[in-house]
Amino acid sequence: MSESSTVPLHMRRVEFDPAPELAAARDEERVKRVTTTHGDPAWLVTRYADVREVLGDAARFKVAPQGIARLPGAPKMTEEQLAKVRAGNLLGVDPPEHTRLRRMLTPEFTIRRMRRLEPRIKRIVDDHLDAMEAAGSPADLVSSFALPIPSLVICELLGVPYADREGFQLRTSRMLDMTVPGEERLMAQFEQRAYMEDLVGRIQADPGEELLGMLVREHGDDLSTDELVGIGGLLLFAGHETTSNMLSLGTLALLRHPEQLELLRKEPDRIDAAAEELLRWLSIVHSGTTKITTTEVEIGGRTIGAGELVICALPAANRDPALMPDADTFDVQRGAPGHVAFGHGVHHCLGAPLARMEMRIAFPALLQRFPGLRVSDSEPRFRSFSIVYGMASLEVAW
Repeated sequence: MSESSTVPLHMRRVEFDPAPELAAARDEERVKRVTTTHGDPAWLVTRYADVREVLGDAARFKVAPQGIARLPGAPKMTEEQLAKVRAGNLLGVDPPEHTRLRRMLTPEFTIRRMRRLEPRIKRIVDDHLDAMEAAGSPADLVSSFALPIPSLVICELLGVPYADREGFQLRTSRMLDMTVPGEERLMAQFEQRAYMEDLVGRIQADPGEELLGMLVREHGDDLSTDELVGIGGLLLFAGHETTSNMLSLGTLALLRHPEQLELLRKEPDRIDAAAEELLRWLSIVHSGTTKITTTEVEIGGRTIGAGELVICALPAANRDPALMPDADTFDVQRGAPGHVAFGHGVHHCLGAPLARMEMRIAFPALLQRFPGLRVSDSEPRFRSFSIVYGMASLEVAW
């Protein structure tokens, strides 16, 4: 059996691209019957307009109860465990609960607030470039640049000791890796939760200026400890795992398209448009949360009954020819308006302004520091079996 055939259809890639069979499902079938990683039947929605319709309608398409908490291959959780894991997890709840939680967090992720972080992010990027330069060529871009930068940024934002990073990075990678047995992945999830429970307890006793401390001070009466733990866990996971893969995979995309890289190096003001195109073209989040229909719906010419599972294929939607001409072509000049790499609707990524800022700072700094940057002789390793797509390693030279 080939590697591709062992991966669920919506997660299949050939390096940067959705696998041919996923593109064919979009172009020929639009909505396709599939089996989830849990072995359950589901409908895979692949076209841009249909994906936006599903993600934009939280009334007809709710978050599937086990979708966020149950890891493929892991035993089912008890109701008590499930309630604990879902508490405070923005991806695991719908309005009005989602609205209540998001309202408390949104002020911390405005573009204006993010701009206050900009000088610190620039220093973090420069420090890591200095360390790379001092250590000398070649270097693994993942471990020396792409992973530590967003990890340090989110640690500082949340109030997580950076010394703890190896532990939470290891647990997160195990949770996401579908080759790890389900019970081990569930154990990593519980270990991560225990870590966050301990951290939240310390912050509740002495809240500082960090985001979790702000939530304790300003919303301590409105948020349970389980909700604070859920919020912290989600932001820590999402804040380092996604951006780090955008930085490594995005760098490889630019190195494989030298004319695009040269354009960005000569005209760094194009970085905002380039970042949006990288987000669209790479679409590192395969699907977001699994949905369940609350009533009979018609989507993509199919009638789907109430209580059925629906998965959105974000990479296929972002390469939909109906979204833009030559959607399979990587072009940093177009800016990719309207992509769904951050999702859509009420669950649109809360941290999108932070991710954009980190990309806008990191890519030009890397390209300017190392004008001769290139992929070294070692073959880049893609994370084919991970729930967030990206690079396991990327050795570069200069």
